Amino acid sequence: MTDFFRGIAPIRHEGPEATSEFAYRHYDPDEMVLGKRMEDHLRFAVAWWHSFAWPGTDPFGGQTFQRPWFGDTLADARMKADVAFELFEILGQPFFCFHDADIRPEGASFAETEANLMAIVDYIGQKMETSRTKLLWGTANLFSHRRFMAGAATNPDPEVFAWSAATVKSCMDATARLGGQNYVLWGGREGYETLLNTDLSREAEQAGRFLSMVVEYKHKIGFKGAILIEPKPQEPSKHQYDYDVATVYGFLKRFGLENEVKVNIEQGHAILAGHSFEHELALAASLGILGSIDMNRNDYQSGWDTDQFPDSVPEIARAYYEILRAGGFTTGGTNFDAKLRRQSLDPEDLVLAHVGAMDVCARALKAAAALLEDGRLEVARAARYAGWDAPENRAMLTSDLDAIHARVIAEGINPEPRSGRQERLENLWNRFV
Repeated sequence: MTDFFRGIAPIRHEGPEATSEFAYRHYDPDEMVLGKRMEDHLRFAVAWWHSFAWPGTDPFGGQTFQRPWFGDTLADARMKADVAFELFEILGQPFFCFHDADIRPEGASFAETEANLMAIVDYIGQKMETSRTKLLWGTANLFSHRRFMAGAATNPDPEVFAWSAATVKSCMDATARLGGQNYVLWGGREGYETLLNTDLSREAEQAGRFLSMVVEYKHKIGFKGAILIEPKPQEPSKHQYDYDVATVYGFLKRFGLENEVKVNIEQGHAILAGHSFEHELALAASLGILGSIDMNRNDYQSGWDTDQFPDSVPEIARAYYEILRAGGFTTGGTNFDAKLRRQSLDPEDLVLAHVGAMDVCARALKAAAALLEDGRLEVARAARYAGWDAPENRAMLTSDLDAIHARVIAEGINPEPRSGRQERLENLWNRFV
């Protein structure tokens, strides 16, 4: 045990009238929502990188956090793991997520770095034996080190491609060893800054082959979890190859991987791509590739990814409505890819950030579930397309232009516009949120 969270007791559900800051008001893991426990709907996870590895930097300022485990030794990494599992116990958290660089120190060579990773994986595995917290997903950090400045899979240097492939192999092994339910590929620098030095066709082929090797290795080792790609627009690369869900799906189709790989969608990334979170979720669900989510929010006055904890129930309810409509998570969950503000220095801040976010998500889930159970929104949606239920209208989708032209002439079809009733549906939505 460490003394980092000294004096902070495990958080319990005390209801909306709770007077203590250190209580869940809305998140009750055992509450039944649409026939399933709330914990099993939400499947919360703590992000190791923001909660335990991030030093409080931003694009314009250096480190503000002083943590006793900040260092480059295995002893520091073990202390970090100790603190992490103490937070998991305080929060009653079912899952966590990590990059390799979050949990192990960098070595002088690839072999030393890999040995460090496996040593810490063994240590985390021991801690998991006495903890209820499981691994939602693991991933490789292929973007922070200077070697990745021109990308990983798409790098023009074949030695960087090789290093990246070897790193992913190690991270998939680590994820499998810890019983991870997914493996994520986050292409933080898979893109380009200028066409003057970029071969788009070559880089796309490299990325496609790299992902295909990941899928092949998944089957080789018998990993039962899902492989996920996280869409990421224009930050830090000017033109990011994995820009949004639609871009990722086109990439998967191009390389025949649409039935092997799903997406992990982040709220902040959706906004940076010019979409809403619910749009990206609905599109992924319609394409059959919805896997998991990173929950956070951006500062909408800033043009970059601020990774704040969520605080808007109406906004998050829209997201969970689409997740519930899609049938809910299977291997995926709600990972808090969110970090404290640089001025939030205290251990209590880290606990309360998660407590508040979990309550926001719980309220949002219940609102979305109530609206879905009410059914009027789905009835209205179905009514808008009811004309397509008629056999003669369905037949147009397998017909041709000549036949449809003849039908319009013969039947004197002259359509009148019909209201989309958006404001009525918004009013209905707001009665639940």
